Amino acid sequence: MTHQAETIEVSCANDMLLTEEMIDFIKTRYEKLLAGELNLVKVSAPVVVPDGTGINDDLNGVEEPISFPVKSLNGQKASIIQSLAKWKRMRLRYYHIAPGKGILTDMRALRPSEILTPIHSVYVDQWDWEKHIEPGERSLKLLKSTVASIYKTFRQIEKELCEKYPVNTPQLPEEIKFIHAQDLLDEYPDLSPKQREAKAAKKYGAVFIIGVGHVLSNGEPHDGRAPDYDDWSTLNDDGYYGLNGDIIFWNPALESAFEISSMGIRVDRKSMERQLEISGCQDRRDLLFHRLLLDGQLPLSIGGGIGQSRLCMFLLKKLHIGEVQSSIWPSDLKKQYEGKNVRLL
Repeated sequence: MTHQAETIEVSCANDMLLTEEMIDFIKTRYEKLLAGELNLVKVSAPVVVPDGTGINDDLNGVEEPISFPVKSLNGQKASIIQSLAKWKRMRLRYYHIAPGKGILTDMRALRPSEILTPIHSVYVDQWDWEKHIEPGERSLKLLKSTVASIYKTFRQIEKELCEKYPVNTPQLPEEIKFIHAQDLLDEYPDLSPKQREAKAAKKYGAVFIIGVGHVLSNGEPHDGRAPDYDDWSTLNDDGYYGLNGDIIFWNPALESAFEISSMGIRVDRKSMERQLEISGCQDRRDLLFHRLLLDGQLPLSIGGGIGQSRLCMFLLKKLHIGEVQSSIWPSDLKKQYEGKNVRLL
């Protein structure tokens, strides 16, 4: 190796080590900010859950988890988690969490059905949180106030990161814009949902799109949602369907919309029955999670997930999620990024 090549290699290694240092700062500090703002307690989380319980999530309703037999359990099948939306709600009950308080966990999941892109990986890391609420709090008002609180933590971690590592500069606007998926469709009727998101994100910098899962006036939902965690079918205070949504930033590095969180008020008995029927999933009523909810044994809640690698990627202005997490990628990926100063961990 020539002296020049060795110098370049050392420089690249130093840059990657600095990236790792900043990733550690973001992850360590942010979960404390989030827990303090939402009154959450950190708890441990599973990597696998038993099959046949309804605890694992199928996300948009079609993704298949990795399932395998467990030898020590007489071959009973278990699945690697894809999300913890249902598990967290059962934990609220298990820990007897009082209204106004909640839990936060460090989720590690595998989603084999994910299409790999610069922002999608087979490996998913999230801060998953769930908070116990009272019946009278199931409203658009609570949803918006919670989103505003979470957005406050995004702004705070961005501020602290830029102060500690001056190589970074702030990019988030002061406030997040709330817009219903139907209003977005009305404004951009000739665009696809993703194109509509991009328009809104670029215009406002940060948006919360309300009502993801229920069909809009064009007969299609803005995006898919499983029928048994977010409440997307209740008529809200604005006269639209949905008590859930997505937090989306405009990402200047990628010049695209950038989803950072999916969250919402969770289904109660009535909304889950309605959504199971709408989705043709009535057979789930006999699963453990669904029986507990329909029998009134699970607390009402609001919850969501915040992408850890996504947040690091955004704050550090990276072009590929592989720059902030170790995963597996197509063999020709490095060739696509030659000359773009992209180094995969």
